[in-house]
Amino acid sequence: MDTAVVVRRGVPHGAEEQIAALYWEAFGRKLGAALNPPGRGRAFIARHLHHDRAVVALAADGKRVVGVAGYRLGGRGLTGGGVRDVLSAYGFLRGLPRLAALSLLERSPETGELVMDGIAVDPAGRGRGVGSLLLTEIAAVAAEHACSRIRLDVIDVNPRARALYERHGFDAVRTEQTPYLRGLMGFGAVTTMHRAVPARPGEGNTGSLEEQER
Repeated sequence: MDTAVVVRRGVPHGAEEQIAALYWEAFGRKLGAALNPPGRGRAFIARHLHHDRAVVALAADGKRVVGVAGYRLGGRGLTGGGVRDVLSAYGFLRGLPRLAALSLLERSPETGELVMDGIAVDPAGRGRGVGSLLLTEIAAVAAEHACSRIRLDVIDVNPRARALYERHGFDAVRTEQTPYLRGLMGFGAVTTMHRAVPARPGEGNTGSLEEQER
């Protein structure tokens, strides 16, 4: 475990481009179908982040982001940008097929569920426990919002991520074969994993997520 890393909630203002770069490095093949070329894609992500939907790991200097875990809760995830934003950035004709590609990546939480929106760690920081720190904090966020479980999807070409999730109590519940996406996004199967979130003493999982956040 890297004791020089500090974990905090929320995207620090001024760190948007760092977050976008980490996301693109981790998910560029998958996102590229919708947001290429890379420079424009990273700029789009940075411009449309929801700052309160992430847990970040910062280097000891407090400025450099070495890891980020995004999540979807109460109708919003870390990465944003709607139909108008895509059409404005890419134009109408080029934007329409990009919207179709983005729709393939949409994941909406069920009641009482936090959905992870991706986890990315700087290549130089991998193997130092950064991912574990982020997942531990994500679990704390879910418990504080009275969620009963965390859900995530992991693709077949990322066994290292799946191993990390399994170490943190996630169980595979189903695998969807997606051979039609292998040429477009680089993977041919997606496994959905769940981790139960124990209720905190004296708390129940009542009320909608939107109500809990008011």
